[in-house]
Amino acid sequence: MRPFLLLPVAVLTISAPVFAQQAAPQPDVPDIVVLGRPLPPPPGVPAYGSVTIERARLTGDASGRVENVLADVAGFQQFRRSDSRSANPSAQGVTLRALGGNASSRALVLLDGVPLADPFFGYIPFNALSADRLSSVRITRGGGAGAFGAGAVAGTIELASATRRDLSQFSGEAFYGSANAVEAAGSVSPDVGGGFVSASGKFQQGDGFFTTPPAQRSAATVRARYRDWSGSLRAVVPIDAQTELQARGLLYRDNRTLRFAGADSSSAAQDASVRLIHRGSWAVDALAYVQARNFTNRVISATSFKLTLDQRNTPATGVGGKIELRPPVGPDHVLRVGVDARIGEGVLYEDAYAATGLVTTRRTAGGRTSTAGLFVEDDWTLGRLVLTAGVRGDRWTITDGFFREANAAGAPTTDTRFADRNGVEGTGRAGALFRASDAVRLRAAGYTGFRLPTLNELYRPFVVFPITTQANAALGLERLRGVEGGVDLTPTRGVSLGLTAFYNRLNGAIANVTIAANTRQRRNVDAIVAKGVEVTAHAARGGFSLDATYAFSDSKVRASGASAALNGFAPAQSPRHAASATLAWEGHRFGASLTARHVGRQYEDDLQTDILPAATTLDAVVKLPLGAHLALIARAENALDETIVTRNAGGSTDLGTPRTLWIGLRFR
Repeated sequence: MRPFLLLPVAVLTISAPVFAQQAAPQPDVPDIVVLGRPLPPPPGVPAYGSVTIERARLTGDASGRVENVLADVAGFQQFRRSDSRSANPSAQGVTLRALGGNASSRALVLLDGVPLADPFFGYIPFNALSADRLSSVRITRGGGAGAFGAGAVAGTIELASATRRDLSQFSGEAFYGSANAVEAAGSVSPDVGGGFVSASGKFQQGDGFFTTPPAQRSAATVRARYRDWSGSLRAVVPIDAQTELQARGLLYRDNRTLRFAGADSSSAAQDASVRLIHRGSWAVDALAYVQARNFTNRVISATSFKLTLDQRNTPATGVGGKIELRPPVGPDHVLRVGVDARIGEGVLYEDAYAATGLVTTRRTAGGRTSTAGLFVEDDWTLGRLVLTAGVRGDRWTITDGFFREANAAGAPTTDTRFADRNGVEGTGRAGALFRASDAVRLRAAGYTGFRLPTLNELYRPFVVFPITTQANAALGLERLRGVEGGVDLTPTRGVSLGLTAFYNRLNGAIANVTIAANTRQRRNVDAIVAKGVEVTAHAARGGFSLDATYAFSDSKVRASGASAALNGFAPAQSPRHAASATLAWEGHRFGASLTARHVGRQYEDDLQTDILPAATTLDAVVKLPLGAHLALIARAENALDETIVTRNAGGSTDLGTPRTLWIGLRFR
């Protein structure tokens, strides 16, 4: 796990209070910023149709899990319909606009500017995120490349940590739920000098539910048990009235059991970052981070119920950084100039087992990828019109790839080294935002982007019994081209409507392509073409509010040659319809909300042979005050106990979260 890589950041974090005492603002300097925030977004950001989820909603969901709140934005999806209690971690890739097809993340997910995706697999460790540590989330569907935009072929999800204004000195909560589930979280956030430090922790465990339908259970079938914890330390240190240092460290550990006894997976991490924010005439955003991750997974046969594959160790490291400058070029321009880089490397160690319980094959595979980019972007305000445009140039590499096999005695049977590859990719985006009146805003945008295949796609085969999916070291890049246009209406105070029409083409999309019975291989198909409409609505009156989104995505595969059989099919795991609506009421410390979500029918596989039926769920939350700082909270997930099919392989199915009830206390 290479903990020594965290030492430089840890020293800065521990030293934060000292800097705060030495460099705190003088008493006569006005508090002109909220401590802990990033630089403000440029005025052209709304041209790309972004949606913001505020802290109150993040901390008010029935599941208590960030990934489920993100589903408030229709079009957001993970590869499967399971959350991080009952999904294999490696299946938790994130995409938008039905650009699915495999489990890797096609959306760029950032926390305080740091990419969250696992350096080896590309999945998002949602179990490590806690809503009480966040201030807001901004989701941009599409948008292509921008500042720190490599990998954003389906969009960008920007999570921002809680600021000083969001955090109380002490907070905590504890819940008990169905199937002996327990959740406990707490934080201590004292002021230190002119800044603050926030230390938080979260623990969750539960006996889980049967993901296997009753008719398919066997003596080896078990509940989807889970147990995870995370701890975070964040320090924000003002250097002067316009400059602050933000340091963050994160540890987490997650363990899950899926479907069969012994089918255990784990993920763990040590992450850290340091960020310098300067809000002067020459604004600066400088960031450095390091990630040390690991993953294990044991595959149990669905026929013999014995161990067939032990992916016992997958250490991976991600290192990167960014420097962005905003030079003063006049009151009508916000110019962004900068560089960013990311390096990911990892190695897989796994053993294959025979029915006798003896090792038959030992495998090792891995490699290294990197991107380094320069970007320039300008937002130009001309009265009611805002024009925005930016270009990037990225040099990418795929190096040190290898695959080795040995027999049980350790004698090599395969030793393959793959040729190094590199190239330069140019991308850009441009948009316009026109405020026709106080009630009408028009926008249009076009963009390009690219994504490197992950080390997982290149070098790691995997099994979800009975399907084996082969890796492919020859995979090429995914390249996006897209356009969109929309209108935002504010007909009266407290009411807003948004409508966006889009066309996205993902050339070279990586899909899990069926090549034989029970065998698939990762391959670049010609393209995935997604076009559709997105609708957002908000209304608030008194203590009531309604937020709703709907996405229609007509997504098709374009394929030829060896993959021609897929031409015209919908990508795997890509629904045409998705919708979400939350009705909430907030009184004098009282509160209640109902959230309905709908995901349309989709296909499990590339050949459209196995269907995942549509599912509609209803969640509810009620908050009752017990005092000035204490509240009793009742939560109901999937209150109507809708059957959610998350996997269907020839009739062998897995199910998602059933009705789950919670009761707990929250102290703020």
